[in-house]
Amino acid sequence: MSFEFFIAGRYLRARPKQAFISLITILSVAGVMLGVMALIVVIAVMTGAESDFRSRILGVEPHVVLMRHGGEFADYRRVVGQVEKMNEVESAAPFIYHQVMLRSSAGVSGAVLRGIDPESFGRDIENLKAAAMQEIFPRLSKKPSDEKMVAAPGIIIGKELARTLGVSENDPIYLISPRGMLSPIGHVPAMKRFRVVGVFESGFYEYDQSLAYIHLKDAQKLLRLGDTVTGIGIRVRDIYRAGIVRESLVVELGFPYWARDWMQLNKNLFSALKLEKKAMFVILTLIVLVAAFNIASSLIMMVMQKTKDIAILKAMGATDKSIRRIFIFKGMVVGAIGTALGVSFGFILCALLKRYKFIQLPGDVYYFSTLPVQLEYLDVFLIVSAAMLICFLATLYPARQAAKLNPVEAIRYG
Repeated sequence: MSFEFFIAGRYLRARPKQAFISLITILSVAGVMLGVMALIVVIAVMTGAESDFRSRILGVEPHVVLMRHGGEFADYRRVVGQVEKMNEVESAAPFIYHQVMLRSSAGVSGAVLRGIDPESFGRDIENLKAAAMQEIFPRLSKKPSDEKMVAAPGIIIGKELARTLGVSENDPIYLISPRGMLSPIGHVPAMKRFRVVGVFESGFYEYDQSLAYIHLKDAQKLLRLGDTVTGIGIRVRDIYRAGIVRESLVVELGFPYWARDWMQLNKNLFSALKLEKKAMFVILTLIVLVAAFNIASSLIMMVMQKTKDIAILKAMGATDKSIRRIFIFKGMVVGAIGTALGVSFGFILCALLKRYKFIQLPGDVYYFSTLPVQLEYLDVFLIVSAAMLICFLATLYPARQAAKLNPVEAIRYG
């Protein structure tokens, strides 16, 4: 061990003559600890929220949506086969997307209609809140076994949409589409009776309030599309490579096909979450910055107290660089202790929040009922690095002042 570290260690272990310096040092450690702990917990919650949103969105939405310029396309079977041959593609399924009105005996509501192939969609679905989701979608292909039930095609709607319409399973519901037919009296909207065969809950209010699913063939008949679809939903093996898959699809298929991935479709939401995460990082870093000022204050006061010691060390041959190292090392130890305690308490608090979920949130206001917590090692590394960098910068001025002391003047007037 070099003598700079030895002396800095002695200064840390020695009891200062002025209790005020010791108090400032303790407050510095506590300030760094609280700042780091707050940063870890808040960033973990925001990362968890982002991950939760992503899981819920991708539980309903495909990773990549392939569509055709000019509207519907008829050669979707060939395109599906070509897309599924790509290495990074897990599955591909055609769908129909349309705006409709739903009417029941209790009310009327607008909805987003999706015509799907129940088998492929039920197989690809993931991360939805309801445990029986994979059993619900195959019901679109089944006919009612009870003769008393409504003999009509099946429809699956979101929980909030069912509440708005006042319907439950096996209730009749009318689907009205503006894409009807021309008659002598003008344009007549298409209307058909369906039977509610399932109610899903994705955990995402916008989806639960607006989505309705019917069989692909029923959608083609209702909307008079023939054997065409709106687009193809594609799921990839690695969701973070969806953008690369999208570009490959466009290049391979060429015009008139175009595609958008899940990051483009939900760009505003995830951009807002990232911006909030950065803003919280900057705001909470100010707590560490305040603690760093305390570290600088305690070092300045220690430099004033140890003037004679510094003069003697310089008279014995210590260089300015060595004196700087002594006080930088002391300040960095204080910062490291505070950072280590902050990381420890932050991990403990995150573990408690994740396991016991003692903070409950109103489900009708927030997308989740408890705080989602997800610790990322990169986030922890950035927090620790930022805290230690701030503490290091706080030591530079006091260490520089100590190194500038004139040993003769210090001994004479110290």
